[in-house]
Amino acid sequence: MRLYDGSRWIEAVAGDFLCVPVGRIHAFKNESGAPASILLLFASGAPREAYLEALAEMATSGRQLTEQEYREFLAGHDQYMV
Repeated sequence: MRLYDGSRWIEAVAGDFLCVPVGRIHAFKNESGAPASILLLFASGAPREAYLEALAEMATSGRQLTEQEYREFLAGHDQYMV
């Protein structure tokens, strides 16, 4: 996994703990092609329940958004592609 902490990309491996300073833009990437998982902790964070529930619904239902629909979905939840 890679994490963008608002100023640089950081390579992470299993067991790493990474922190994004409060209010900083951030992003995650998995460029390995292999399955990966991360545990996120928002303390104290913006409400993200609706965003995460919509992502879960799309994943379980198989619903696919067009590129434009996806960008609008992200923007509606204060998320942006980098």
